[in-house]
Amino acid sequence: MAAEETSGKGLLIKSDTVAEAFHNEVKSGLASCSRPPKLVGILASSSAPSRSYATFTKKQCEDLGFQFVLKTTGAAESPDLGEGEGVEEAIIEANEDETVDGIMVYYPIFNVQQDGYLQQVVSPLKDVEGLNVKFHYNLYHNIRFIKPGSLLAAEPSRIATALSSSDEVPPGTVKSILPCTPLAVVKCLEHVGVYNTLLKYGDRAYGKTITVVNRSEVVGRPLAALLSNDGARVFSVDIDSVQEYTKRPQTESTQARKYHPHHIVHSCSKTLQECLALSDVVITAVPSASYKVKTDWLKDGCVCVNVSSEKNFEKDVREKASIYIPAVGKVTILMLLRNLLRLRQYQDVLRQDSEQR
Repeated sequence: MAAEETSGKGLLIKSDTVAEAFHNEVKSGLASCSRPPKLVGILASSSAPSRSYATFTKKQCEDLGFQFVLKTTGAAESPDLGEGEGVEEAIIEANEDETVDGIMVYYPIFNVQQDGYLQQVVSPLKDVEGLNVKFHYNLYHNIRFIKPGSLLAAEPSRIATALSSSDEVPPGTVKSILPCTPLAVVKCLEHVGVYNTLLKYGDRAYGKTITVVNRSEVVGRPLAALLSNDGARVFSVDIDSVQEYTKRPQTESTQARKYHPHHIVHSCSKTLQECLALSDVVITAVPSASYKVKTDWLKDGCVCVNVSSEKNFEKDVREKASIYIPAVGKVTILMLLRNLLRLRQYQDVLRQDSEQR
């Protein structure tokens, strides 16, 4: 494991190190495509971080050989236009364009509710960020393998499409899309050994206690569910509450109905300080420069992961943490491109099914 030693006892692990492992996978997937998949980025706000992320996405796509087209609208296109003006129309046009394989929208644009609506306008067959409710449903119900045609149904199925105790894709199915930032965090934790590969697939975080600070629908909540579905005990901390996520075991009843064992949410009376004292891993995603997790509250030897563009840990975090990952952006982009390749696979499978009818 490559690492950079600086001040403090713990190791500083940069996301470049984790991302390296996925470059060859993405390049191999790209090489098997008849043409490079096309990703459309939609920028509709004047937000400097969003524009910076769009520029970063474009560079990463072009460096790896993917097509990337940036569509600007609203305030991103002209100061005379309002924030988000025309964004829904841009999404619909990309949905209907058969040359487009994936769509990503640079949020935030409006507010949580309105942005949540826009996330559902993006076709699930082109949703590289995995924010459509059908993907969130699969994530929360721990449905890992699906038939692409299920995404065309009016409502998601309550019954698991495929049960599997390994990460091998069962015949006739594909992997469901996961939100790329939470997935990037999981890949970082796998890289540093938080996940125990001796345990069976789906339980490799068993025995770990993890605190996730921020319960947003884009990162915090799906991340807490992912970790709990992999066996961890997770404290989900938000501004006004703490919830505890644990995995519901599979019973004879749920197995007979083919329901997947998945996380359940409990109310929790613990404080943040009490959660941190128990946690082997601490993950923060608070979009505030002033928010800091106190180093004194951390458990000795824990792993700390900063997801926010702001630094949520104090400068001396590695005096307590054995491993500190200050950013996950480069891994997130590769997860996004893996999702793009999988969406292309979905479309190919649906096309073949249609031709066989």
